[in-house]
Amino acid sequence: MPLSRRDFTARTVIAGAGVALTGTVGALATAPGALAAEDAADRDEHGRPCEPGYGPLVPDPAGILALPAGFTYRVITHSGVTRLESGETTPSHHDGTAAFEGHRGVTLLVNNHELKGRRENWARPVPLAEGLVYDPAAAGGCTIVEVRRGGEVAEWVGIAGTSTNCAGGATPWNTWLTCEENSDLAGRNGMTKDHGYVFEVDPHDRRANRDPRPVKAFGRYDHEAVVIDPRQGHAYLTEDASGPNGLLYRWTPPRGFRHGRGRLRTLAADAGVLQAAKCTDSSGRFVDDLSRATRIGTVYGVDWVDVPDRDARTVPVRRQFEADAVTRGRKLEGMWWGDGGAYFVSSYAREESPGAAHDGQVWFYDPKRRTIRLTVLIGVNADPSADGGYDGPDNITVSPYGGVVIAEDGSGLQHLFGATDSGRTYPLARNELNIGSAEEPEYSEFAGVCFSPDGRTLYACIQDPGIMLAVTGPWRRAR
Repeated sequence: MPLSRRDFTARTVIAGAGVALTGTVGALATAPGALAAEDAADRDEHGRPCEPGYGPLVPDPAGILALPAGFTYRVITHSGVTRLESGETTPSHHDGTAAFEGHRGVTLLVNNHELKGRRENWARPVPLAEGLVYDPAAAGGCTIVEVRRGGEVAEWVGIAGTSTNCAGGATPWNTWLTCEENSDLAGRNGMTKDHGYVFEVDPHDRRANRDPRPVKAFGRYDHEAVVIDPRQGHAYLTEDASGPNGLLYRWTPPRGFRHGRGRLRTLAADAGVLQAAKCTDSSGRFVDDLSRATRIGTVYGVDWVDVPDRDARTVPVRRQFEADAVTRGRKLEGMWWGDGGAYFVSSYAREESPGAAHDGQVWFYDPKRRTIRLTVLIGVNADPSADGGYDGPDNITVSPYGGVVIAEDGSGLQHLFGATDSGRTYPLARNELNIGSAEEPEYSEFAGVCFSPDGRTLYACIQDPGIMLAVTGPWRRAR
């Protein structure tokens, strides 16, 4: 049932309360500590305003990762350096990741490898492990990384033969959903099977990953990320695409379906209902693109519109709608479930223009109110080569210490940065690994980011060539 204007107003009174930021996206500051909307956590015990975060970043003598004082890191996997149990080196281009609790103090991580196209185009594709291959022509997939209590690390293939495994999402039953950000059909670009699907990977049971099967019920398009509502069972999914811009999706399970390990792969291709979001403002006006929002605290009502053809063999899903039927977002990126809803990233925060620099947004979808609220707004970074600003938000995780942590995928220096519940940003790490030259430095972007189940370790991935890092330190609420 569509939201009426009265319904929308009633459901957004609380969601938008107390927000008083004004200004346009282009005018917003992005420096650490830039003022968004204040709350009680933005002040110290004496009521004085204070800076969020953990202080300035200290340069790393090893030239890998700058961190605040008191924090340390160690390399968990490194493409071309560390090895899988089978003997091959760790694949390249680390991306989305999540951590799960294993037996006897073990942490299990699933790590995507964003490798597009044919295997021969890459020096270190995901190995074609027996029984774990979907399309033998494709280079991407996931590895599972086991970090033992004593610090020892083991790694093996979770799935191979998939394409452009970008983000994904952890499930409430402790598996990983890996997303293909590529929708090549069989016969195109050397592929032997259709792509553009979501696959489930179980870090706890190697046997469960054999004979990979796509979750076709979630649709075939350029998937970025996915989360599962643990109460209602809905899946929410982002699409990273343009021409036209991508969509936010919701999948509703069929009547009687119960989630659990391995159950998604049993679904028929047309099981449940796949829908795309259509947003309206408080006046009931249709919102064609999320870039229209220029203030933190903006709230839109959300209706859901049925997808006509989810497998999209002739017309991509995002092109199956009339212009006024759905709300689009330019480069919809990472998602993470927390606080009773889904946080998701739009990597641009204004109308599309060719060659435009990144800015970005973080939204929160509240399934009870059927609203989205703009929680973080990042302006254009005037000088990406200088420290102190951010651009191109990508993957995201909810922090056990309040707010969210975001991976930067923009220009110039690349950061992990936090955002408080009120939208203030602060630095957590800076990538100092120059993969260019002294004359023309180029810093590989951060990709996947997540906390360990006990909240003591932050795992972060640098994409090219591919490094996973474990960061520890004096964590506390980042105000």
